[in-house]
Amino acid sequence: MNLNNKTLLITGIGGFIGSRTAELAIAKGMKVSGLQDASDKNKKAQNLGAKVIYGNVTDPASAQMACQGVDIVLHTAEIAKEGGSLDQFREINVSGTINMAQAAKNAGVKTFVHISSVLVYGFNYPDRVAEDGPLCGEKNAYCQTKIEAEKALLELNDPANFGIIILRPGDVYGPGSIPWIVRPLLMMRQRLFAYANEGRGVINHTYIDNLIDAIFLAIEKETYGEIFNVTDGQETTWKDYFTRLADIAGLPAPFSLPKDELKLFLQLRYQGQKLFRKQADILPEVVDFMTRPYAYSITKAQKLLSYQPTVDLEEGMRRTQEWVKKTDIQKFMQ
Repeated sequence: MNLNNKTLLITGIGGFIGSRTAELAIAKGMKVSGLQDASDKNKKAQNLGAKVIYGNVTDPASAQMACQGVDIVLHTAEIAKEGGSLDQFREINVSGTINMAQAAKNAGVKTFVHISSVLVYGFNYPDRVAEDGPLCGEKNAYCQTKIEAEKALLELNDPANFGIIILRPGDVYGPGSIPWIVRPLLMMRQRLFAYANEGRGVINHTYIDNLIDAIFLAIEKETYGEIFNVTDGQETTWKDYFTRLADIAGLPAPFSLPKDELKLFLQLRYQGQKLFRKQADILPEVVDFMTRPYAYSITKAQKLLSYQPTVDLEEGMRRTQEWVKKTDIQKFMQ
């Protein structure tokens, strides 16, 4: 599929992945529109020339309106917290996803791309796990609902009429990333950040532009019915990643705590914030996300998509450093 002049709808266009995809899609000559439920997040997309519709992915009328005249839907909208109510996650991550897919199909959209997550494999998965590897919900609302959404979406796949493509990104970082840039830096500034178990294990970092390259390749090659792991293809320890992050911000290197101690500290902090009716800035479950042991395989994306990550960790951190220097990152948590 030639992307030039195609109309792309991005759900969650005001978010980290959505806004950067809009920027790069417009640069490719695509027409971009977006569906977003928070109007304050739409200014950047509108300034780029994207048409933004206000609505929720769970609302059939909003979804149907947004999908009119669209060639491709990129579904990035989600609840992406480390923990919380399964019902709340299921409403957005499953029901909202299927609502958007059904609306797209009814509107004659050809291609539906769903941004899932490598968290469908859970926290303790085989080294170099591939797309056909075991899935595990881990009794975690995010992991579980990402699995459920994938399963329901693939039932709608009809390559001749309505093609589904699923991407499972690793830990997506870069300018604007809340979990892997903004939140750790804010906690480092307060001397509150620690990694677990000496920082062993692997962060499967994925620079935002590398992910978007994979998205465009999957659409161009019309890989309907396929699922792809997408990472930078580097094995970086958690210690190395967070040490580099501190370094680009001119902050002291973070320290390590045993996993159980770190989780207990975060649990007490979370309970204190609840007691004083403050919004939680970090959940205890984050420790499970930050102690995953192995790399994921990206062999399938390399073979079927000719995907080759062009931004390595050093370059990604350099670009992120430039952004941090000129940005009030505190605003991203408000």
